Amino acid sequence: MKFAFATALAFTCIAAHGQGQAQGALPDKPLRIVVGYPAGQTVDIVARNFAAALGKEIGQPVIVDNRPGANGSLGAQEVKRSAPDGSTLLLGTLGQMAINPTLYKKLPYDTLKDFTPVSQVSTGALLLVATPTFAPNNLQELIAYAKARPGKVDFASGGNGITAHLAMVVLEKQAGLQLNHIPYKGSPAAVTDVMGGQVPIMFDALAATLPQVKTGKLKPLAISSLKRNAQLPNVPTLDEQGLKGFDISSWVGFLAPAGTPAATIDALNAAIRRVAANPGVQESIRATGGELEITSPAEFGRFLRAEVKKWGAAVVDSGVQID
Repeated sequence: MKFAFATALAFTCIAAHGQGQAQGALPDKPLRIVVGYPAGQTVDIVARNFAAALGKEIGQPVIVDNRPGANGSLGAQEVKRSAPDGSTLLLGTLGQMAINPTLYKKLPYDTLKDFTPVSQVSTGALLLVATPTFAPNNLQELIAYAKARPGKVDFASGGNGITAHLAMVVLEKQAGLQLNHIPYKGSPAAVTDVMGGQVPIMFDALAATLPQVKTGKLKPLAISSLKRNAQLPNVPTLDEQGLKGFDISSWVGFLAPAGTPAATIDALNAAIRRVAANPGVQESIRATGGELEITSPAEFGRFLRAEVKKWGAAVVDSGVQID
């Protein structure tokens, strides 16, 4: 009995020591989360909800620093040149980290060389939507309709080279279609024109389209992820409707400057995991149309490499490049 008690006590001490070491690997100063987009956008909302909970978890103030511009490039550059001590993190996005490397000829950062992955945070499917009066009601009907009118079916997006534009490029390639892209200066204007019938179809984030779908102002045709979304359980995936393997989701994740010590990265990952178990944080992710997706640094690194390759090919197929 004494041996069992001593053994249990030893394990307790080891666990406490390990937790203390992990906590000790974090810098003893406020933590900054850089967001490369304006306040109020989805990634900013996620950052602020995580910042509030993370501050309580690590016992340090956590601030959100918005550095909008050039599709997130200014924010990424800010983190790249920050001290690699764990006090500055980037809440990076798909566009910023996977699309920009091929979209921009002169990008001031390298996703795979200038950052150390900490953890993915969430994923969010895109919704393929149409004007309510548009004849096709599902993907197969859309494919047949567009093949009968090559180059004459328009689709909208919030701008050249954004995720929603490139998702349609991938759909075109897999389905053998020839569509006509109508880029807008931002998603809200594009959604407005699809609702009004000026352009028949578009991909957009679930958070941006769900309210209009629920009121009948937009007609859902398909969801872009491999599984259906709980908020729209009757809307089938593109994979289910014949485009096997079609799986596109926007995502956000935490990255630190390259050279940040491994012990600090592990401590940050552990803190993020504990924060993600908070029901309030989970609900905040769902409110943005996303799903929680917490990963190890190694898993996030492999994911980033695959995403850079995947979206680089989509950018090349689109023919869009920005100087």
